[in-house]
Amino acid sequence: MAIYHLSAKPVSRSAGRSATAAAAYRSGTRIVDERTGEIHDYRRKRGVESVDIILPRGSDYEWASDRSRLWNAAELAEKRKDACVAREFVVALPFELSPSTRRQLALDFAQEMADREGCAVDVAIHAPGGDGDNRNHHAHILRTTRKVEAEGLGDKLDTEKAGRRRVDDLQAVRASWANACNLALERASVPDRVDHRSHRARGIEVPPTVHLGPTITEMERRGVRTERGDVNRRAWRLRELLQKLLEMKEALQKRLAAVPKREPMAPAGIAHGFALVSPFARRPGPPESIKPDEASPDPDPGTDFSP
Repeated sequence: MAIYHLSAKPVSRSAGRSATAAAAYRSGTRIVDERTGEIHDYRRKRGVESVDIILPRGSDYEWASDRSRLWNAAELAEKRKDACVAREFVVALPFELSPSTRRQLALDFAQEMADREGCAVDVAIHAPGGDGDNRNHHAHILRTTRKVEAEGLGDKLDTEKAGRRRVDDLQAVRASWANACNLALERASVPDRVDHRSHRARGIEVPPTVHLGPTITEMERRGVRTERGDVNRRAWRLRELLQKLLEMKEALQKRLAAVPKREPMAPAGIAHGFALVSPFARRPGPPESIKPDEASPDPDPGTDFSP
């Protein structure tokens, strides 16, 4: 069953993060931060299957294809100490697809984002962790917050400007990823489909689970109970109960369908039955073979029955 996941998070200085460190870690490379002098070396990192930098179609910005130059430019373009220097999207890649198809899915999604926003997008595909779910293929998509130009980074992206409804922007990205996944699944003749909407929006009465993330997942593996883990455990128990109730409902419907149906009463029979029970119906007279004087003899003429 294909699973939908897309999460978005800012790479913000206020949280102690940097674009150079984020890019180096996700790509498994070495980047020196020109602003701070820090060296971010993750060349020993395992599980990085592929890395690509995507630029808007038709652009000829060779400098931006250099990962170190790109993310140092992102850092140097911002002056505020609480600046958002990059934005990251983490997506789950359908394990039903082949490795090459999963990679192409991520690149096509990044290309559409680069063309729409005018930004540079750094795509790193990671393999599932050794101790986790072996179906957890995923991609880290790191996007600049400014438009890429011939000599460097230019103005802020429209979606990064003040006054934007980021909730609406995120919903648009979530819908775009769902459409991209479903198109790839259809092309691969996989019947499963994903949906970016919540259970409530889809009218599904099933308790949702929450994303644990790597830190909480590792704690749960070590036997440490967490609040998010408890939320998922309750959701799974409720799902099992709902599944049993649905199975009981289906079994009951099958039994009812197997019960023979009675023939409906003919219209003439219905009318006759109504005539028998209705207080307004005319009672049938005596049989024609019996004469009136024989059926009910007249009372004594001498008897007065008047009131």
